[in-house]
Amino acid sequence: MQEVRLWEVTKEENLREISRSQIAFEERLEEWLANDISLLDPNLLVIGRQAYTDFGKVMDLLCLDRVGDTVVVELKKGQTPRDTVAQALEYASWVKDLSHDRITEIADEYFSKVGSISLAAAFLERFETKLPDELNLGHRILVVAESIDASTHRIVRYLSDKNVPINVATVQQFTDSSGKSFLAQVYLIEPEEAETKSRITSKRRPGQTLAGLQELAEKSGIGELYSRVRNG
Repeated sequence: MQEVRLWEVTKEENLREISRSQIAFEERLEEWLANDISLLDPNLLVIGRQAYTDFGKVMDLLCLDRVGDTVVVELKKGQTPRDTVAQALEYASWVKDLSHDRITEIADEYFSKVGSISLAAAFLERFETKLPDELNLGHRILVVAESIDASTHRIVRYLSDKNVPINVATVQQFTDSSGKSFLAQVYLIEPEEAETKSRITSKRRPGQTLAGLQELAEKSGIGELYSRVRNG
């Protein structure tokens, strides 16, 4: 994965490179993502944090996207990137079979802890559309790390080429001379390409739901027109 570098443009039109700093990854990044998942993708809604699977493991974050598909978000916490990928694949093997009721149960437990609203209300607020009648007809995996090694790069690329819906996002922190901090995020695979992989393996037929139709309309550049027609 390419190295990220940042520069500040000074008043004198000079460039001053901003140094990269360590971000205490385990302690801070999960909190940032739980509070604002748009750091990774504005089209996600967090519905679970530190949720237990049926085999006793704990997922970092579980999300829904705007069509109601699940997204496993796994952070590299004291593991090698390769171990993190393996862990995320194990979680995805469990998540793919979650029912609507089980997803709602996970979400209700999470929202009760953060003092938030119901899943249906949170989905409507986030995406301005109703929660689909069918959830989890597709799923994908997003691994988050400060960096990945060449071996992990090859593994994730290979899995993606075989239509496994997986991607890696690196998140890095930079601090300027005044002490102000900045975050930079880069995907290994273009998000549009990774999302296409998830649609290939999805049980959802294109246009099967209103949310799916809205998504197709937006990709075709007629999202606003479709919304107006749908709403009379």
